[in-house]
Amino acid sequence: MPETQTLEPETSQALLTFAAARECCAGGRNPPLATLLAWVEGYLMSAHPDLGRTGAVCPFTRQAARLDTVRIGISQAVPDDEDSAFALIRESFRTLEAIPAKPSMAQFRTVIVGFPACADADGIAMLKRVQKRHKFYSLVRNRMIGLMYAQSDAPGLWNPDFRPLRAPLPVLAIRHMVEQDAPFAARHPLLLLPYLARFPLAGTKRLIAHVRAGS
Repeated sequence: MPETQTLEPETSQALLTFAAARECCAGGRNPPLATLLAWVEGYLMSAHPDLGRTGAVCPFTRQAARLDTVRIGISQAVPDDEDSAFALIRESFRTLEAIPAKPSMAQFRTVIVGFPACADADGIAMLKRVQKRHKFYSLVRNRMIGLMYAQSDAPGLWNPDFRPLRAPLPVLAIRHMVEQDAPFAARHPLLLLPYLARFPLAGTKRLIAHVRAGS
């Protein structure tokens, strides 16, 4: 039986392993979950010609999938359900810590939640508020929280004309901060101090290498 992690009944469905998600999508069931799963596997875990480097769009997710440390799910929250969406994401941080993993691989735990009913401007604005309300909560725990949606204009790290954070439905994703996050730390001042506190020597070297590569 594939493992699931049940969240608060009023906030969401279960968060599922990839195997359980595929089972839930069989026979055309649960189209939003099928869309999310197809995007994770067909986009995040795959190469892209406009990425600006070789490898998957998100190597982190690809490795997490190999280790079965990804949990995905769909929230039915609408733009007026900010409290519900907030509670779901707060619970997802706890779910992240409960994903079984060897200690040396714990950093590959990932939670990805789709919000199909929040694709309009009001929905995106609400999810941005939920993300912002978790900014310091995530940083003090050495976690990362990202928002992806169809109209995202966030530029790529290696190709500024590429838009890597575009997704077919709004998504909030939570994962561990890792040493390879130097480019993000260099771009976001609030992330820089927690990153260097967690990876003082190796992180400094990566930041210097990133800056030199950019220059």
